[in-house]
Amino acid sequence: MKNKLIILFILSVSLLRAQEKKESYSFSLQEAIAHALEHSYSSINANRDIASAKQKKWETTAAGLPQINAGLDYQNNFELQKSLIPAEFFGGNPGEFAEVAFGTKHNMNARANLSQLIFDGSYIVALQASKTYLKYYENAKLKTNTEIKEMVINAYGNVLLAQESIAILEKNKTILSKTLNDTQETFKNGLIEEENVEQLQITLSSINSNLNNTKRLLDVAMKMLKFTLGMDINDELTLTDKLDNLTTSNLDLALSQGGFAVDNNINYQMALNFQEQRSLELKLQKSKALPSLSASVNFGYNAFNNQFNFFAQDQRWLNYSNLGMSLNVPIFSSFGRHAKTQQAKIALDQAKTQLTQTEQQLKLQYEKAKSEYDFSIEEYATSKSNLTLGERIEKKQEIKFTEGLSSSFDFSEAQRQLYTAQQNYLQSMVNIINKKAALEKIINKN
Repeated sequence: MKNKLIILFILSVSLLRAQEKKESYSFSLQEAIAHALEHSYSSINANRDIASAKQKKWETTAAGLPQINAGLDYQNNFELQKSLIPAEFFGGNPGEFAEVAFGTKHNMNARANLSQLIFDGSYIVALQASKTYLKYYENAKLKTNTEIKEMVINAYGNVLLAQESIAILEKNKTILSKTLNDTQETFKNGLIEEENVEQLQITLSSINSNLNNTKRLLDVAMKMLKFTLGMDINDELTLTDKLDNLTTSNLDLALSQGGFAVDNNINYQMALNFQEQRSLELKLQKSKALPSLSASVNFGYNAFNNQFNFFAQDQRWLNYSNLGMSLNVPIFSSFGRHAKTQQAKIALDQAKTQLTQTEQQLKLQYEKAKSEYDFSIEEYATSKSNLTLGERIEKKQEIKFTEGLSSSFDFSEAQRQLYTAQQNYLQSMVNIINKKAALEKIINKN
């Protein structure tokens, strides 16, 4: 009994801790978009790409600024190198040689170097390229933002669709259950055939199956939305916008009537940025034919001793210093530089062609997105009208069925027609929201 109490206590504490870790959020669609732009995984990494590009830009800039290096070298000559000199220098016999070792057992060198690039054409091009490199990732961040916005809108709409579908299915189930009970009572009194009851049971079973499946879809859709927002999928999330309100606010016929400025599209801007990079690569290859000039200053101290005693006060340090200039003039590379320049020129031509291709693709995508948005509005009006008709037909068939003037098959067919109209109406509302988001993404509307 004691062990059971301990286990129960541990489970209770674990459950409380798990609940404490959960956070609760309540978002409208615009609030959800704002949250995702700051906290989604792709947005966070896009910001890191920009931060990295800024550091890369400074790395390139620093290459042309003064460079200072210092060092300390130590050498232990535990066996000094020998040289041979005529022995007669030391009173030996002519023709003989004596071994002599030059140097000390311990050597140390303390040095410092200052270098400065004076002129290098490739460095100038690299500075320009670093700005283009940073601009590329800034554009990539804008593209990520547009994609995140569209994904949030789609995910938000899918949750609302599932919620509305569940509400309608629950309502249909309640109404049909009552009709089935009334029909069963009528059958018990012998006034109708059993087939009428069985037909309603089939319809009710289908509604229950769809209801259970939609509830599962709602759970998946909610978790997908949380993931898109950069939240933990176990956090609590409440959506404050309603599907019909969002649909009404997204009905904007003027949106598809305006013109399309392709240069405002982020994909076009990135293709333009890519062309600029290729242009700078060609410029870089041409700059390698120019001379480069650099200068350096060296300063240091050398110390020698047969004992490791370099830090004693009487240790003698010998200083040295020098100034150097280096001029490099490319003369002939067996046409290697020319080949690289031609490759860069071909790459630039390819980038220009890709820019034209991107422009034409975007124009086609705009026409397609505009057409789909216009159609979604028309489809919404049609499905709304069909829903009204479906409700009237189903109501008439219900009255006829109750009064024994219509068969269960006709009534069930009217019900199925109504249920289909209900789902089509809900889907048409979501389509308006999604298609408008796709169109706004093309025209780069915030």
